[in-house]
Amino acid sequence: MTKFNKKTRITIGIGLGILFLAVIALSVYQWKQKKFEALDEVEVTDSTEVEEIVYKYGIPTDRYNVKYGIVKPGQTLSVILSEHGLSKKEIHELSQNAEGTFDVRKIKDGQAYAVFTTQDSVATPRYFVYEEDPKSYIVFDLKESHNVSRGKNPVEWRQKEVKGQVESSLWVAMQNNNTSPQLAIVLSHIFGWSIDFFGLQKQDEFRVIYEQEYVDGKGLQNFHVLAASFRASDSTYYAIPFVQDGEELYYNEKGNSLEGAFLKAPLDYYRISSRFTNSRYHPVLKRYRAHHGVDYAAPTGTPVYAIGSGKVIAKGYQAGGGGNYVKIRHNSVYTTTYMHLSRFAKGLKVGSTVKQKEVIGYVGSTGLSTGPHLDFRVYENGKPINPLLIKSQPKKPISSANMQQYTAVRDSLIQRLSAL
Repeated sequence: MTKFNKKTRITIGIGLGILFLAVIALSVYQWKQKKFEALDEVEVTDSTEVEEIVYKYGIPTDRYNVKYGIVKPGQTLSVILSEHGLSKKEIHELSQNAEGTFDVRKIKDGQAYAVFTTQDSVATPRYFVYEEDPKSYIVFDLKESHNVSRGKNPVEWRQKEVKGQVESSLWVAMQNNNTSPQLAIVLSHIFGWSIDFFGLQKQDEFRVIYEQEYVDGKGLQNFHVLAASFRASDSTYYAIPFVQDGEELYYNEKGNSLEGAFLKAPLDYYRISSRFTNSRYHPVLKRYRAHHGVDYAAPTGTPVYAIGSGKVIAKGYQAGGGGNYVKIRHNSVYTTTYMHLSRFAKGLKVGSTVKQKEVIGYVGSTGLSTGPHLDFRVYENGKPINPLLIKSQPKKPISSANMQQYTAVRDSLIQRLSAL
């Protein structure tokens, strides 16, 4: 009896040991499984890449089929939605609900859009999204609510820097340095009063520290120059941004504004008889057409001044238009034209250099005109702009109160530019 009990106890002990080891093994296995599952879950949940795939325009794309398209010339919202099965009543209701949020008549060809449909065999449209621009979009809810809302894509500004030399043009130099050539236009605006960008030479050097705006990893043509230098014709020009009196301007190393000065008007005594417009009734032609200038009514013989220093690039007579006219290039950004002159200033010719407020001609009524006046026009990068909106007064230099702070900013930025 005692012997049997001993064997029994041994057998029971071994069994319990095996069972205990099995329980531990199972627990470890389950723990590992949960750990791996938890790790998988964390990787999926925290993955930015997955989040970007799952959500677009704030809509969970994994629940819908998404079809992207481009608005074709002549296409309207009604045409696009009709092609996706929406009725005229539904389209009208969407248009009504869009009031105050988006004018559906302003849908432009070339813009992108997306249509979200159900994933079943019916493929019922649920959302229509129109990309107004790279940063904003309009969501049309195609379900019963027919709500219309505006959304914004997250943007970021990335700091960059570029250094290079001009071989043929600044535009090409930017491309050769894997930088958007649009930055060349930004620099021409900043340095336009100091450097003649039409006369750049080989080996002229530029250094720029700037920010560029990005949406969804794509660079937009929006730039903010943080500091720049340009070596041209054995001189180095700096552009240092600084906020003074609530306005950010670019200054040179001495603290003088890089922004040049224009006169408020090209003559002393005048009244404005016609303003800049895209639709003006022409008194001679008896029809409406664009008038991309400002007319100053003044007596014949009134002196006409150059609003800024520059070079005469055209002078002549246009019988069916401007009559006697003079065209002046002030820098690589701005040119001005003065038309209907009675006569030119003595000695004025193409190639002449003129100073600000130098007389270039006299008011008249030559060409297509009904009376003595000056038709004055301003062009920015070749495009007409409203002369009354051009910045006419020179900006103040850095004040004595701000000079110490500006000097510290200037020295720091010039050091960074030198280190590029």
